[in-house]
Amino acid sequence: MGKRILIVDDAAFMRMMIKNILTKNGYEVVGEAENGAVALQMFKELKPDLVTMDITMPEMDGIQGVKAIRAVDPGANIIMCSAMGQQAMVMEAIQAGAKDFIVKPFQQDRILQAIERVLSRA
Repeated sequence: MGKRILIVDDAAFMRMMIKNILTKNGYEVVGEAENGAVALQMFKELKPDLVTMDITMPEMDGIQGVKAIRAVDPGANIIMCSAMGQQAMVMEAIQAGAKDFIVKPFQQDRILQAIERVLSRA
């Protein structure tokens, strides 16, 4: 059974792109959320092994999402997804407890490397 992953991004096409990469490589995508608030609820219900979290989203952004999920589970594995030029926000997310980050536009190898590295340390 592959590791269980929750994908969080307000753009449906981004979620689909990440989902395709993950499922093709043996991961199980257990849920998709469009913002941090939905992600928090899904995290509590689904207890995924790892979360990919966009930074810029409506309602609850990725940084708040990381803080909320880590408050529920301090050991949560979260990888941030950011656009180029969001270094300050990425650093804030890492300080909030994210374990790694990937930069859009995504390269499949970089996504898989980040996930494997974070899960191997878990």
